[in-house]
Amino acid sequence: MPLPDDQKSLRHTPLHALHVSLGGKMVPFAGYDMPVQYPAGVLKEHLHTRAAAGLFDVSHMGQLALRPKSGKVEDAARALERLVPQDIVAIAPGRQRYAQFTNADGGILDDLMVANFGDHLFLVVNAACKDADEAHLRAHLADDCVIDSLADRALIALQGPKAEAALAKLCAEAPSMTFMDAGPHEVAGIQCFVSRSGYTGEDGFEISVPAADAERLAKTLLENPDVLPIGLGARDSLRLEAGLCLYGHDIDTATTPVEAALEWSVQKSRRSGGMRAGGFPGAGKILAHFDNGASRRRVGLLALGRAPVREGALLFADQAGGEPIGKVTSGGFGPSLNAPVAMGYVPTNLSALGTKLFAEVRGQRLPLAVAAMPFVKNTYKR
Repeated sequence: MPLPDDQKSLRHTPLHALHVSLGGKMVPFAGYDMPVQYPAGVLKEHLHTRAAAGLFDVSHMGQLALRPKSGKVEDAARALERLVPQDIVAIAPGRQRYAQFTNADGGILDDLMVANFGDHLFLVVNAACKDADEAHLRAHLADDCVIDSLADRALIALQGPKAEAALAKLCAEAPSMTFMDAGPHEVAGIQCFVSRSGYTGEDGFEISVPAADAERLAKTLLENPDVLPIGLGARDSLRLEAGLCLYGHDIDTATTPVEAALEWSVQKSRRSGGMRAGGFPGAGKILAHFDNGASRRRVGLLALGRAPVREGALLFADQAGGEPIGKVTSGGFGPSLNAPVAMGYVPTNLSALGTKLFAEVRGQRLPLAVAAMPFVKNTYKR
């Protein structure tokens, strides 16, 4: 059967043939043909990751190296600080940090991971934003840094309580790594970049591997009966339970880090009164939000019934009448909780834990309550 036109133009990751051979149901995502689930189904894939280990293909993400022309990694860090509100200089060699590119109005252009590899910085950015992010870096940092797109690399995530044991068979250093450690390591005889991180709330690793070796490494990991392939469906429900933002949904160019409840990611050195306060795009607005508060806030929402509340549902303060006070940005069924979970934006004065709100679903207003995140306790190895 010939492919429809919209699938002919989709890009393939180095693991595409493996997904198809494993029975992956392929769907378009961020310009790629990606597996949304495998024959086990989203529910079983989700619960397996929480109980054992799941293998995710995240090769659609962008990988970049930021190499300082001076040869001093601190100079690359200072240069990157012109584009993000995080303290990049303080990232020690062999460590990584979560960051955001911001715009002149304090909004988020993308969120990313930044690792210090000793002589350069290694960046992982979102698939849909990676071309714009690379252009952004080149436009602003080219005088100080060589920006290398690492398009010849795949990226796989191994997540879950049995991830360490599975990776330890192939990488001797894996057990000694702690949350947010990152650097070059040999895995199954392949030179890789490994970080102890992920986007599920579980302990686990992300492994950047040369594209030519990706399928061999993935197959080797899948030989372990504790490791199952996991698609985009369970990846989304896992990160939602973990209370983690999805770019373009929970955060975007009109959302500041403070509105998004990401204050924890901005170190004191970059805030008002800090050693290197400001100096990043939108600093005036973002620092004003730190100092004076923002009018709205991202919160967790637990439905008080069984019906899932989906992205886009309007939120109300009252069961009848009144204007919408916010909307849901991510929502669905949380398999670990066996209950619907959601995130959304509400006025700050309605963001206290336990505040009762109502979501409009098919013409009815369903009750929900502001809840603490993560919805499922994270298990990072610190």
